[in-house]
Amino acid sequence: MSVGLPGNRRPPLQRIAWRVLLALSMIVFVAMVAYLDRAGYADADGSGLSLLDAFYYSTVSVTTTGYGDVRPESDSARLLTTLLVTPARVLFLIILVGTTLEILAERTRHDWRVSRWMRGLRDHVIVCGYGTKGRAAVRTLRAHGTPPQDIVVIESGAEARAAAVADGLAAVAGDASQAAVLRQAQVDQAASVVVAPNSDPAAVLITLTVRELNPGATIAAAAREEENVHLLHQSGANSVIVTSSSAGRLLGLATHAPRVVEVLEDLMSIGEGLDIKERPVAPGEAGPCSALPIGGPVIAVERGGELLRFDDPRATSVQAGDRIVYLAAGEDTG
Repeated sequence: MSVGLPGNRRPPLQRIAWRVLLALSMIVFVAMVAYLDRAGYADADGSGLSLLDAFYYSTVSVTTTGYGDVRPESDSARLLTTLLVTPARVLFLIILVGTTLEILAERTRHDWRVSRWMRGLRDHVIVCGYGTKGRAAVRTLRAHGTPPQDIVVIESGAEARAAAVADGLAAVAGDASQAAVLRQAQVDQAASVVVAPNSDPAAVLITLTVRELNPGATIAAAAREEENVHLLHQSGANSVIVTSSSAGRLLGLATHAPRVVEVLEDLMSIGEGLDIKERPVAPGEAGPCSALPIGGPVIAVERGGELLRFDDPRATSVQAGDRIVYLAAGEDTG
């Protein structure tokens, strides 16, 4: 198991490649300095300094090998060695030592970051699966104001995990149906869990495991087939969304009522046009629904665990402790 955390650091191989390129540039720089002032250098055999000799001198010089067979003799060559070659040699050593230390410390630093991240996880949202459904769920969560640091993705695919980290999310590698993987995502501290794997059996198993580890979490699960809805509810899911039948109903509706489908799509697009929102009734707001400062109609009231639709006479007014579901403009914060 491993955890990928978002950050501005480049991948290790990319960082090493960049440092190797910088080190090679130091060798080229010193070689050019020596070759341009080649008359001030002496070779052991007394011949002039060729371009190959300049690169040879640069290599043995910046690596502090220093055989002494090529050496600066004129005042200008010694001055250039003091002002340019020596700083390049020091920089080369810094790059070499720094890269070595970074490689050795990389795992320790990553483990420290993961440990600190796990200690800070509270009331977060876990998304099991970062495919099409999982990504759409994350977009909706973020559109509703959930910060990315409060979302943890569990995904077994390396590409999907990389996409999650690129989106600013923490990603835990592994099978979300395994208790050890869920514990690494701090499932016992999570406020809610989105179950969005690629198969219904996996969704049932994940839901069962999550409910066992966190009896109080809100679990929203996706099902491909309607016949599996009752299994997910029995496994502990609070809400189950049937992806295949929902898409089929919209397709059927679009054949004779395309405008209705447009409105439904608008309602599902967070932050644009109309949104469906939910919030508790604030102190002092008890009374007729028409008096609520929400900018749209109330379509349902939750009272004592019971959902009252807009056509229920009891839903015409609200009481302290109620929650309301209402329509509002996309920019309305409710």
